[in-house]
Amino acid sequence: MHSLLKLLPVALFLIPGPAHAVDRKHPTHRTTHGLPVQLRSGESTEPYHPPTSFETYGAGVSHPLSGRAAFNLQNAAVAYATSKLTASNGNAVVYTSGYSGDVVQNAYLVQTHDGVPFSNAVANVAFNKNNSVISFGSSFVTPNFITASVPTVTFAAASAAAAAQLNGTYNNSPVSVEYYVTPNGSAALVYTFEIQNIALGTWYRAFIDAHSAQFVSALSYVAHATYTAIPVSQQDPTGGFANIVDPEDYTASPLGWQNSGSGSNSTGNNAISWKGTSAGTTTQSSAPDVFAYEQNPALAPSAPQNVDAARVNAFYVANTLHDIFYQYGFTETTFNFQNSNQGRGGSQSDALSISVQDASGINDISFATPPDGTPAILRSFVWNYTTPNRDGALDNDLLIHEITHGLTNRLTGGGTARCLKTVEALALGEGWSDAMANWAAKNSSATPDFVIGKYVTNSTAGLRTYPYSTSLTTNPLLYSSLQTLTEPHGTGELWANALYQVYAGLVAAHGWSPTARTNPDGKEGNIVWMHLFVDALGLQPCSPTFLNGRDAVIQADVNRYAGANACTIWRAFASRGLGVNAANYVDDFTVPSGC
Repeated sequence: MHSLLKLLPVALFLIPGPAHAVDRKHPTHRTTHGLPVQLRSGESTEPYHPPTSFETYGAGVSHPLSGRAAFNLQNAAVAYATSKLTASNGNAVVYTSGYSGDVVQNAYLVQTHDGVPFSNAVANVAFNKNNSVISFGSSFVTPNFITASVPTVTFAAASAAAAAQLNGTYNNSPVSVEYYVTPNGSAALVYTFEIQNIALGTWYRAFIDAHSAQFVSALSYVAHATYTAIPVSQQDPTGGFANIVDPEDYTASPLGWQNSGSGSNSTGNNAISWKGTSAGTTTQSSAPDVFAYEQNPALAPSAPQNVDAARVNAFYVANTLHDIFYQYGFTETTFNFQNSNQGRGGSQSDALSISVQDASGINDISFATPPDGTPAILRSFVWNYTTPNRDGALDNDLLIHEITHGLTNRLTGGGTARCLKTVEALALGEGWSDAMANWAAKNSSATPDFVIGKYVTNSTAGLRTYPYSTSLTTNPLLYSSLQTLTEPHGTGELWANALYQVYAGLVAAHGWSPTARTNPDGKEGNIVWMHLFVDALGLQPCSPTFLNGRDAVIQADVNRYAGANACTIWRAFASRGLGVNAANYVDDFTVPSGC
């Protein structure tokens, strides 16, 4: 548990294109490298994150400032991280963000050198309400070589290099000078900023050498998927549309859903849905704020009434999830999506933007998550598996899956949206998103098999390899399946199913609440599951692995429920090979003694 006392140097070197010498089948590769980004030169580059260590401490341990009468989250986090780490400049640990929830206080830190922060050498410390340390994650490093800390080329040269390679333009996002740890263990001084191509739907964070203007790395903010709207507890339009009256939660949305000064259309403080341009919204069908547009399935998605139905449904689902997530802890101070934060803290001006029937693709849906303070973009496409075609914005599975990417990318790593970019972390992201769609669709304590994407594919098999199931016969995926699974959606199926095992165990133990979407205060299993889902995201380290994700859920239970559900959770994870001794994609089905 004290592996961070001696930091491991990074041991790989990134060479773009065919000469890339990394063994992609090696277990560590998918935990330190992201999906390749294709460059216009024909080569590719992979975002890199140094190996992450993660420790959990149950009821908590002391920190160097424990003896002080008053607790200060920033000071305590810096002191604890400094005491644990042996980086090249151990005192240069800087607090970047943090927040206090109802049971946990989370702090996020970055390693620096000569006052310059590292892009990918970060740490996070969590404290309980007794101000004891309950978890610590770190990817801090000891570079074997570090370049000078003052740029010698201009930003103009760097942005031109990035735009040329990434087929986009600089989008006027904030520019920073940072160190980027490369796979060979050296640290390069870089300009980091965003490159976007709106027509192609691409959105990257680029890292360009500040001494040579050479391309160092890039990561994509866009998460692609293939998933499904209409009451949020319903998967798709086959169950019909409903007239939903006053669904706003005014604790989560004090301005309401429509009140953003733009009139009564599909624009609000939390989200905007549109087609073609951001001005292409849906206006109320009657005053005040009545949006009565129902899909005609006999007509093409492009029929005017169907366009309106798609925009209204996407707007409803996005706002509903905003309010649900808010109730469980995804608020202004924890990096959510809102134009105005009403003085509650956090960065604002980042309501979710939803493009329905987007012209840049087909048979897909995507979500781009930038850092807190920059709007995310959900692009929903038309699906051509049927005649007439079907609209992804009318498939709740897909919308919930995609919007959950915003939750997981913002909460992991303190609002940077950079921490779910390695292959294994991307797979976790896909798994969390499928698991949330499954949770939202539940209308009783039953735990039947769940299939995602049946509507858009017009198939009972949906979009995944197997249904999500508590039966190993129906869904045989185990931790060892990761030895052969490499694509994030396929790999993520194991994580989504493991979380479904946890859900089933908690509901069996504590029952099911029909008000879980609006009231997070109950003790029923579906409420407990949702709290653990959200709490664990803030605890886990940047670039988490499946085992880190498991440990964060178990620690979240200690924090909120004093570990009352530990055995239930362990049994669920162990049923999928994620037992106590699981490692390197080798199954283990054991649980702690006493379970």
